[in-house]
Amino acid sequence: MTLTLPSHQRQPAVLVLEDGRAFRGSSYGAVGETVGEAVFSTGMTGYQETLTDPSYHRQVVVMTAPHVGNTGVNRDDMESSRIWVAGFVVREPAIRSSNWRATRDLEDELRDQGVVGICEIDTRALTRHLRERGAMRVGIFTGPAAQRPVDDLAQVVRDAPKMAGAALAAEVTTAEPYVVPAQGERRFTVAAVDLGIKAMTPQLMAQRGIEVHVLPSTTTIDEVLAVGGDRGPDGVFFSNGPGDPATADREVELLREVLDRRIPFFGICFGNQLLGRALGFGTYKLKYGHRGINQPVLDRATGKVEVTAHNHGFAVAAPLDTESETPYGRVRVSHVCLNDDVVEGLECLDAPAYSVQYHPEAAAGPHDAAYLFDRFTHLMQEQNDKKKQEAGA
Repeated sequence: MTLTLPSHQRQPAVLVLEDGRAFRGSSYGAVGETVGEAVFSTGMTGYQETLTDPSYHRQVVVMTAPHVGNTGVNRDDMESSRIWVAGFVVREPAIRSSNWRATRDLEDELRDQGVVGICEIDTRALTRHLRERGAMRVGIFTGPAAQRPVDDLAQVVRDAPKMAGAALAAEVTTAEPYVVPAQGERRFTVAAVDLGIKAMTPQLMAQRGIEVHVLPSTTTIDEVLAVGGDRGPDGVFFSNGPGDPATADREVELLREVLDRRIPFFGICFGNQLLGRALGFGTYKLKYGHRGINQPVLDRATGKVEVTAHNHGFAVAAPLDTESETPYGRVRVSHVCLNDDVVEGLECLDAPAYSVQYHPEAAAGPHDAAYLFDRFTHLMQEQNDKKKQEAGA
């Protein structure tokens, strides 16, 4: 339940972590209470894209940048049709927005969408606590709820479901298929399985002449193969999304059906984790995850270091220094996070499939990894050329 207040009218608020630590501040956005997994985002810009990214479903996002809301919000930067975060934590909210593209203030948008938040707390201390103790459940309690004993509120938090074991793709996926047409000449047709897809992803594909058929997470292999008519899709894409990849058995089986047919495959974030599982690797939960737009990743093929956007709390358990033999041939780790050596990409050497853990579609940036979409078109072109050669033989 939330209450509506005039803009910038603050009420007492308290943030309580599952280990009992509490931070007192003031209400920000809607007044009420919310519970989710506490995660921190290290980006200084792009808060609107973060808020509307379905991958943040059931997570309370702590912004490490001290000032938030300066550029307001606008309709062009939405990554989906709504805000998905369970709660929002900032140190100093902007008094007013100041940007020529802004159509309204951030706090007004949070309030109208019922997003409970807290401000005027030490987000640096909170972030250091999460780095030391790891991601954990958290509650934000504002207005009358903030007056309850902290021990009682901590119990509310501990009673909330954990992110480990959560199957959330079905809660954020599209209800009906839809098509994003190619810009200019249509070169390829792709079936994109929506596990929590961001709007920028099909847009970047469309810019490369790809007609994108976005399908619900519950789609079947027959529905995938129906994309593109009699010839089928030129490629299949699995998107980013929330939840524990260990719960996605049905999606993994769908991906194996795609690999069996040697249809070119590209996966991002959750899609990378599912490719890992389809190849026979395990997944695990990171201590506090990677989130923000300034994460350094090494492309091991070129030696280039890319500054990349991340939002993941789980990772693939694959050997870094050796090629692995899988049911689909040899696989290598193509990208590695330079902060902690976490697997950030997989490449199949004997099958037309690859994936990355980070977000090459990054909006508001960086764009170092945008070439990965070009790589998808090259992969589809190579496979189409091979089919023509085989047909003419």
